[in-house]
Amino acid sequence: MLLGCVLTALLAAAGLFVTDYGIEPALWLSALAVGFLAYLAAFDPWLQRKRAAGLATDAALDAAVRELATSLRAQWVDECRARGLDDGALAVHWSSEQGRPGRGDAVVGAFERHPRMVFLGEPGAGKSTIAMLLTLGLLDRHENGPVPLLLSLSTWDPDREDVRTWLTRRLYEEHPALRNTELYGSYAGELLVEQRRVLPVLDGLDRIAATKRADALGGINRAFPVSAQLVLTSRSDAFADAGVPVAGADVVTLHPLDHEEVAGYLRAHSDPVTAARWEPIFLHLRAEPDDRLAEALSTPLAVGLASVVYADGEPSELLDRARFPDRASIEAHLVDALVAGAFGDREAARMARASQVWPSDRARRWLVFLATELRSRGVTDLAWWELRRSVNSRWLAVLGALALGVVGGFGVGWLMAYAGTPKLAPTTGLVAGVAIAAAALHAARDRAPRPKLGAWRSLVLVSGVLGTAVGLVFGALYGLAAGLVVGLGLAVAVALRFALGSSAELSRPTSPKWTMARDRIAVWTGSLVPGVVFGAAAGLVFGPNRTGMVGLGLACGLMVGFALSALHLRWWWFTVARVWLALRGKLPWELTVFLEDARRLGVLRQAGASYQFRHVLVQERLAGTPVAVRSDA
Repeated sequence: MLLGCVLTALLAAAGLFVTDYGIEPALWLSALAVGFLAYLAAFDPWLQRKRAAGLATDAALDAAVRELATSLRAQWVDECRARGLDDGALAVHWSSEQGRPGRGDAVVGAFERHPRMVFLGEPGAGKSTIAMLLTLGLLDRHENGPVPLLLSLSTWDPDREDVRTWLTRRLYEEHPALRNTELYGSYAGELLVEQRRVLPVLDGLDRIAATKRADALGGINRAFPVSAQLVLTSRSDAFADAGVPVAGADVVTLHPLDHEEVAGYLRAHSDPVTAARWEPIFLHLRAEPDDRLAEALSTPLAVGLASVVYADGEPSELLDRARFPDRASIEAHLVDALVAGAFGDREAARMARASQVWPSDRARRWLVFLATELRSRGVTDLAWWELRRSVNSRWLAVLGALALGVVGGFGVGWLMAYAGTPKLAPTTGLVAGVAIAAAALHAARDRAPRPKLGAWRSLVLVSGVLGTAVGLVFGALYGLAAGLVVGLGLAVAVALRFALGSSAELSRPTSPKWTMARDRIAVWTGSLVPGVVFGAAAGLVFGPNRTGMVGLGLACGLMVGFALSALHLRWWWFTVARVWLALRGKLPWELTVFLEDARRLGVLRQAGASYQFRHVLVQERLAGTPVAVRSDA
């Protein structure tokens, strides 16, 4: 579809400049328009509603599950490597309510014996890591069963939506290719959830407000009864306070790390000189196993942080009781040292393959802003498309609409000023700008996209009607050929919007960069087609030999195309928010580069199409939230 749209635009432009060979422009464009509509009819989901507009078939859902499993496996393999878990992780031990012991590296086998599990533990005990390793292990063995989908529960509000509705929404957000009705049929995401072809791995019940956890567990029990596979993680106290059991689940509690295993891990991940510096700590842990330092270094999070922070430092400072009187002060120190050491150090940036050395003070200020925003919304997922929530919604809508209105209106007015009707240029540009701004204000409303049904899914009808209407206006002003080329160009642009709105690359691993790139591709491709069309129209009306007219038409078309393409896409509203926050010093100009570097430096991690802080304790420390640590030992 995409290739056909681009080829049609190029043929329309090329045919106007080969008149020396006796080609009549009107005849050429008429034949091309008819051929393009016939081409659209072959792909039109409205005309082929039995295949595409109906509910997804079992075969289509099977294909979606296979491709989704491929995508998720590649995604979590990459994230496992980024977190350093591919070269060995600390062995986490647990015991179930029935007293059965287990280890982290045997989690897949435990789940296969009892495919409904709840993992409990204190902050930093490794619950999220266990959930990720289980997800990856199940994906490695995936054949025809449900595909495990790991999601953070922080984005779910039980008062606003059912857990299945939330799961479906997150599935579409992470994998927008599921909206490709031509491949998977309609409501593929809903049916994957309804038919339990997706295995929910729900991380962090404790990230839901305390007053809503009981309702959340009740909703989970209703949506996923005893016969359904399920994985849930939570802090032990949060789960106990909710007072609602997960029906039929094997509840296991993660234990504090064995100090000998901690010593073995730190020795194995240090050079001989650094390992020698750890020896006073190891001696202290053996001598005082119940001390505040032993308690602090009893979780994989704290040990991992300590390994990074003291790769070149002196860990024996942790023995200072005056400076570090309790566990919370040790954890706060490790978080602060992690952030401070990650930025402003050229060697650290080089080792992590970061793009640049970010100033430490500014990097911390930016991270504090992001952590505070996440805390205010009660979430842990840093989704790029949600940055718009950090700007007042009305102010964001006005800024975005004004910018697009100016760009589109200037493009139309500029072309009209040289189109033989300069007196109409200000009025025409103003009207076009107001129309685009009004459309942008409508598009600025924060709504989840829904599959379009009926005539609005018709490529032929929508493209043909809009192209004909605009073509008649330009035809009346500048002649038949000009009307045909502009009308055909608009039809191609509308069809291109359909084509770019349904990515077929479900098997490609999702990431923040990839989901953002999809929107950018849609913007620039949608800008190119009107640019070619307006350039061709300017050449046709004024003659290709008139200096600068083809280039002027191309430039004006690019501006109009950009305005029309960007207003419906998340990338535009993210860009408006990013620029506004950067102007105020809240965030860096190169935000996406900064976030990716922060991930490489170990401050952030990636979860599908979103970033997260390395741990919620890091987020809370940066946001200034008191970290209440309660040991379950």
